[in-house]
Amino acid sequence: MDAAHIRNFSIIAHIDHGKTTLSDRLLHRTGTVATRDMEEQLLDAMDLEKERGITIKAHPVTMIYRARNGEDYELNLIDTPGHVDFAYEVSRSLSACEGALLIIDAAQGVEAQTVANVHLAMKQNLHIIPVINKIDLPHANIPQAKQQLEDIIAIPAEEAVLASAKEGIGIEDILEAIVQRVPAPKPTGEKSLQALIFDSYFDTYKGVVILVRVFNGELRPGMMVKLPHSGKTVEIKEVGSFKPKPYTREKLEVGETGYITANIKSPREVKVGDTILDSRNPAAELPGFQEIHPMVFSGIYPINTADYEALKQSMAKLQLNDSALTFQTESSAALGFGLRCGFLGLLHMEIVQERLRREFDMDIIATYPSVVYRVRMTDGVEKEVDNPAFLPDVTYIDTIFEPVVKAFVICPSENIGDLMGLISEKRGVINQTETIDSRRVMLTCRIPMNEILIDFHDRIKSITRGYGSMDYEPDGYEGSEMVKLDMLVNGEVMDAFSSLVHRSKAENRGRTLAAKLKDVIPKQQFQVAIQAAIGGKIIARETVSAMRKDVTAKCYGGDISRKRKLLEKQKEGKKRMKSMGSVDIPQEAFIEVLKTS
Repeated sequence: MDAAHIRNFSIIAHIDHGKTTLSDRLLHRTGTVATRDMEEQLLDAMDLEKERGITIKAHPVTMIYRARNGEDYELNLIDTPGHVDFAYEVSRSLSACEGALLIIDAAQGVEAQTVANVHLAMKQNLHIIPVINKIDLPHANIPQAKQQLEDIIAIPAEEAVLASAKEGIGIEDILEAIVQRVPAPKPTGEKSLQALIFDSYFDTYKGVVILVRVFNGELRPGMMVKLPHSGKTVEIKEVGSFKPKPYTREKLEVGETGYITANIKSPREVKVGDTILDSRNPAAELPGFQEIHPMVFSGIYPINTADYEALKQSMAKLQLNDSALTFQTESSAALGFGLRCGFLGLLHMEIVQERLRREFDMDIIATYPSVVYRVRMTDGVEKEVDNPAFLPDVTYIDTIFEPVVKAFVICPSENIGDLMGLISEKRGVINQTETIDSRRVMLTCRIPMNEILIDFHDRIKSITRGYGSMDYEPDGYEGSEMVKLDMLVNGEVMDAFSSLVHRSKAENRGRTLAAKLKDVIPKQQFQVAIQAAIGGKIIARETVSAMRKDVTAKCYGGDISRKRKLLEKQKEGKKRMKSMGSVDIPQEAFIEVLKTS
């Protein structure tokens, strides 16, 4: 189809504002999916997405729509995730579009992630069409949603389209707005092919499937194209689009999105953000994407050490489908060989682990998550540390800098006191309090990344009874009094339990871990000391009592000195055993503690 009749758009919103339901309605209204094939969350292909009711992966789909003017238009939609941990997925999708539908829940109004996604779209110079969704709800407040649209996002309220994706209200108006307001794609003016790789996945039969948006030229089967990142030249075997299932096409032209296959077997040969060029007459490369930096690190180990190679291969295939994931090999004295993985956040980490278990049938255990610290040595050299095991000796450290985030928390006015208490407990500083409307306020605060890793989001939800929302962005590093907390069992350091914590919280965490270890370490023939230590100072201790054999059972009466003699002899033996013996901690104990820490 000619470029003038093509529209590329994305759907952006806060989590649970109705993006996926709206995309289902658009597919149904344009006849892309027949009524008998319709189902809820049609574009959410993973079981995990359907179970949790969240979108994890961006999904491209091509629709043909006959507008009111009687002409046919090709609408290329990319459905995007709403959670903060998948913001990179959103930014990549937006780079392949000219417009974006901004969904706002009529009952809940503008939320933290709504604002963040609008900023992403504006950065890409996209035309934004606001859609006020769920207008059929009894407690929908349309005037307030329009007011917030003008006050917070600075988009005129009269541009908003009123709709209810669930009831099918306003769907026609949304499609007309896309045709009228989203600009048609324009060629870049280069001499030959330019196609941006915005995603990819692995197919058992076809190898690596590359998702592309054509900016210049065209893609046909049989063409020889170049992948600049790997320097490889490959022949295109198949070209197609999604409806939402893949179907083959003769070619992909300027402005169209779709997929290509080229018998690429290794995931390493394809890089998301790379430009596909004509091998004989290469044009200039497109800007691509900003390199993503992981925020959270965790070690992932196979429960059965023989599965290490399988884990490595599974992770490489998963990385192809999730370019924000990074990993490298590491080993632990307690857990054997594994991978040190970088994630964008805790939900991202949880989803990756779940996908490894489900899609690749891997039995895995993850270590306690940590962030990347910067350590300034006494000689002025700075180094990055993402694993507490690699922290230099304290005598060579001048300052430890921890990553800080700028967090935006939107909550009901009555919960502001409790949330301020939570932020201060997490070592955060509130910079600004802003009233959004009569019911809600937005707190802007700086908070250490380490503190929001585990339960911060859950606690916001429980304090606000589910009405609170949070978004964050990296905000540099600042010096902090961080210490390395080691766990010692019978005097030996267990590296799997080492963590970097703030000095004020070290004692509490040490006691908690020691108590957990006491419950899971089996009794030995001698007494076992479990200690939490910072450097050479012990800050907490628990003791696993010895398994005692009754050596006096054979003494029937007689002088008490005979029993004492036997007990003294046993005591000497246990003392000698303690100095020579080592405590063998079973794998199950590590798994139990790491699961609950």
